[in-house]
Amino acid sequence: MRQSRRAISLFLLITFSLSALFYFLIIHTGKLGSGFGIYITGLMWCPAIAALITTRIFERKVSGLGWQWGNPKYQLWSYLVPLLYVLAAYSITWATGVGRFYNDDFVSHVSASFGWDQLPKGVVIALYIILTGVFGMAESAARALGEEIGWRGFLVPELYRITNYTATSLITGIVWSLWHFPILLYADYNSGTPAWFALSCFIVSVVSISFVYTWFRLRSNSLWTGVLLHASHNLFIQSIFTPLTKDTGNTKYFIDEFGLVLPLVCICVAVFFWNKRADLIKN
Repeated sequence: MRQSRRAISLFLLITFSLSALFYFLIIHTGKLGSGFGIYITGLMWCPAIAALITTRIFERKVSGLGWQWGNPKYQLWSYLVPLLYVLAAYSITWATGVGRFYNDDFVSHVSASFGWDQLPKGVVIALYIILTGVFGMAESAARALGEEIGWRGFLVPELYRITNYTATSLITGIVWSLWHFPILLYADYNSGTPAWFALSCFIVSVVSISFVYTWFRLRSNSLWTGVLLHASHNLFIQSIFTPLTKDTGNTKYFIDEFGLVLPLVCICVAVFFWNKRADLIKN
């Protein structure tokens, strides 16, 4: 237990120290996509580098990070679960009228970009969702892998050695959300709502879905569940559902990770997986 605490402390120290450089570069430009996306990619790989360094220092095996694929059903559900809860959140948004389906300007842009100008808008939307949901996962997973080697590959199993599922999920979720604070507060990683509001919604979302990620990691013994969950979550929110939603005035207060609806749905999903904690070897 003492060694695990030391390993966790070192991992966090290295992660935030390495991240400081990319925080500075992103905050300096004020944009997440600055440097052709290299800055944010570098930031997302800091937890992985920290995990590998810590593993080396403590003479652990890199194979202990969970590289095995595991049972394919967990990988499939890791892709589908974010789609389901994001779809639920945006369906509520569209049904209540705080946001509207669909954003005609975005769909027109998609039509022009793909050369689908002659196709009906409904077909354009369906094709875009399918192509992005399948092939967009490659880029999304490549970035998510950097974080997941650290958060779910190293931190979750290490915490689970010294505590239980609930505490592991809470601590990982809090650390994970704190790690995002600089780019949320001082760059454009938000939806334009007041900082306190965006931060509150984001914290609830991240801590809640941490229960999902932790359950899949411990149940499957594979970090790839975290990669797929993370990649799917980012992809469906950032590339599909948010841009497809038309602003009706105050929509930004309800959509994305910085609005009200998704955190509420994520809490429900977290409770569902918390109730399944008995499925784990140690709960």
